[in-house]
Amino acid sequence: MSADPAAAPPSAVPAVSTSDRGLTPEHGLRLLHEMLRIRRFEEKCAELYSAGKIRGFLHLYIGEEAVAVGAMRALQPDDAVVATYREHGHALARGISMDRIMAEMYGKQEGCSRGRGGSMHVFDAHTRLYGGNAIVGGGLPIAVGLALADKLRHRPHVTACFFGDGAVAEGEFHESLNLAALWTLPVVFLCENNLYAMGTRLERAQSQTDLATKARSYRIPADPVDGMDVRAVEEAARRAVDAVRLGDGPIFLDLRTYRFRAHSMFDAELYRDKSEVEQWKQRDPIATLTTTLKDRGLATDELLAALEVAVSDEIDQAVQYAEDGAWEPVDDLLKDVYTPAEPRRGGPGGAA
Repeated sequence: MSADPAAAPPSAVPAVSTSDRGLTPEHGLRLLHEMLRIRRFEEKCAELYSAGKIRGFLHLYIGEEAVAVGAMRALQPDDAVVATYREHGHALARGISMDRIMAEMYGKQEGCSRGRGGSMHVFDAHTRLYGGNAIVGGGLPIAVGLALADKLRHRPHVTACFFGDGAVAEGEFHESLNLAALWTLPVVFLCENNLYAMGTRLERAQSQTDLATKARSYRIPADPVDGMDVRAVEEAARRAVDAVRLGDGPIFLDLRTYRFRAHSMFDAELYRDKSEVEQWKQRDPIATLTTTLKDRGLATDELLAALEVAVSDEIDQAVQYAEDGAWEPVDDLLKDVYTPAEPRRGGPGGAA
């Protein structure tokens, strides 16, 4: 397979970057800090997985950090977020503490899902992060339901729904976009288009590889965005969220990004050339923003080194928190599995 973007399908070609506009030291360093937190957290998770500390499936977000960080900057605390099984970055960017996420990865009861969700089911009602959904495309109808509830209750909230290009082949993608458009629901559909649905390249599964065109077929405004540029993502997401919040209905963003690691830790990654991966690494969102900050005199080597130290310390603390956490008691294994039955009324026959 060719590593030349010009030979790739339309959705593989990065959109125009806007990262050099209106960037201040404070803003740029915050974006960089958030992306570094995700990158180093994921690298540590890979290490802990290899050591047997994290078990089950593990899908890493390395390379796609600009999408979560840029998009979350456009959201308000009362907005809802629905993500996929590659959601650690979304959880960190949304504000869930690294301690609780790492404890969840370990399966400890101090985790944000009490250790019951693990890597693929990070959930936090306080920040309105509704998964972590392991089923491909499974978050789309959930997002539509959340948005419908907000609209019926006249709440000025937005639901941000993240999903991969593989979800576009699922029936619920089309059902969800159709209903969102039909009912003018406040949803921003954020397609993390990394060109591969597990091991299947986009043009091998989709006759129409311009995914924004699919969204437009439901009369939903749709735009391509350079998903390797955190500022481009932030600006596009902010415009989309603001429009949706005004009641203009759903919007679709085709965020063209790339994962640097395999689909999961079990993936032998035999379906793409190493040269293609290396070419996309030249557009690493962290390295790109770091270079921009240094070239424009907005950050020094000393300041950048201090960011790395701060992130490293936070990760060490999170690992220790997870190590010190407690396993859920065996007696609680059936807790929350069944709803306690209420006493039947109306005598032996149960009739009211």
